[in-house]
Amino acid sequence: MAEPFADLVGQQTAIALLCRAVQQQRVAPAYLFAGPEGVGRRLGAERFTEILLTRGTASDPYLRRRIHQRNHPDLLWVEPTYLHQGRLVPVSQAQALKRKSPPQIRLEQIRQIAQFLSRPPLEAPQAVVVVEAAETMAEAAANGLLKTLEEPGQATLILLAPGAQALLPTLVSRCQTIPFLRLNITDMTRVLEQLGQGQVLSQPQVLALAQGSPGTAIAAYQQLQAIPADLLGSLHTLPHNLREALERGRQVTKALDTEAQLWLLDYLQQWYWQTYPQHSGAWLPHLEQAKQYLRRFVQPRLVWEVTMMALWTSSQGV
Repeated sequence: MAEPFADLVGQQTAIALLCRAVQQQRVAPAYLFAGPEGVGRRLGAERFTEILLTRGTASDPYLRRRIHQRNHPDLLWVEPTYLHQGRLVPVSQAQALKRKSPPQIRLEQIRQIAQFLSRPPLEAPQAVVVVEAAETMAEAAANGLLKTLEEPGQATLILLAPGAQALLPTLVSRCQTIPFLRLNITDMTRVLEQLGQGQVLSQPQVLALAQGSPGTAIAAYQQLQAIPADLLGSLHTLPHNLREALERGRQVTKALDTEAQLWLLDYLQQWYWQTYPQHSGAWLPHLEQAKQYLRRFVQPRLVWEVTMMALWTSSQGV
């Protein structure tokens, strides 16, 4: 029974709980796959969906691909969306959009779930609905989903979220929670090498930022590669004088948007902590304060200039 989960690494507890539910024919109407991003929640949902859609029937050799492509008639996969020119654009299709607000699961999407579940399954013994980033639901959408969870009909709903605390208690109470845990370094290595991302293992700061999440490690590595090499190299050391501090502030804000700057501050905290541990107690608070200012929409160039000057002052013992 665990064979469909063969490529889900480091999640033995989740696999055991899901397999036991199928074997004992006690599949719950709703599940909460709870855990950090990038540790296998989405893959686990795909593999569990594969089992549910073939339960009691002959296995479809193309089913895994159909599920991955989200084109099975008895599967509805719901992503957070952006509202763009009056239409909903899923996160996976929004790379080119100028995004002014974070994506969310909207009430309209919850209504689509109810409509999808109002008809009987077409090919499979049951229907499956997967809701990614369920924590992005506004209260109205969450209340709408609550009504569906009370009477899901011939279906199983799977919510993906960081944890029970991210959802309304009334939603959590109607779901069986399946824990997805952070991976140890052995499992991290295995996953990254399987995905052809072994180069990530050579970046200790990236691994530290990932905190046991292969998906986060890959995203962080890609973010690191997007930063100009000369800029990154200059930031690996502190400014030598105030003029250089001001120039670095200008370079950062010219090269990177605010989201990338926030990520860079996280990276630099790891770099300075690992490279200059004797000074990290004095330097790291300045970087943390810079993140707070950027999140409050303070002018980025001013934030970086003040931060670089503060780091130089600290290094001089002033």
